[in-house]
Amino acid sequence: MHELIQNILMFLIDLGYIGIALALMIEIIPSEIVLAYAGYLVSRGEVSFTGAVIAGTIGGTIAQMFLYWMGLYGGRPFLDKYGKYLLIKKKHLDLSEEWFKKYGSGVIFTARFIPVVRHAISIPAGIAKMPWTRFTLYTTCAIIPWSIFFIFLGERLGSKWQEIDEFAQPYLRPIIIIAIVITVLYVAFHLYRRRKNR
Repeated sequence: MHELIQNILMFLIDLGYIGIALALMIEIIPSEIVLAYAGYLVSRGEVSFTGAVIAGTIGGTIAQMFLYWMGLYGGRPFLDKYGKYLLIKKKHLDLSEEWFKKYGSGVIFTARFIPVVRHAISIPAGIAKMPWTRFTLYTTCAIIPWSIFFIFLGERLGSKWQEIDEFAQPYLRPIIIIAIVITVLYVAFHLYRRRKNR
């Protein structure tokens, strides 16, 4: 991990639960790393597992709400121009927008578990003016298990928490497959219901 990023991470997370939430809100550091380090602090007894999950869920949800508001009030032109300063790549935007148009608002939940798409899916939700309450519900429901998963792995890794990417891979593959299957089933059901109503 880059030394500057590691210093920022440790400074924020040393603030306790507020630091965990802040580290996830600013999105400079991948959520997996923040949550793994939070799990390490759980293993040291510096924070509780439940408290870390709550802080992770709040921080992760607020981070996605920022992206939703950017899409809602700034639109695609704003993000094409300034997204690079927020570490949002054009290819992420393109793919996320394509997924949202193709699969609808239900993808907000399952896309949280799929690489590339998960980082920017909130933006097309804002552009499409998806109801804020539904967006927040789907996002929170996805971020809770994501937080639990990485905090648990970080706790198990202990001082080796920086190896989270390698350690998580065998667990993530089936989760990604399940998320894709659920998305396909959701779309199939959605199309079936639409044809039936016609």
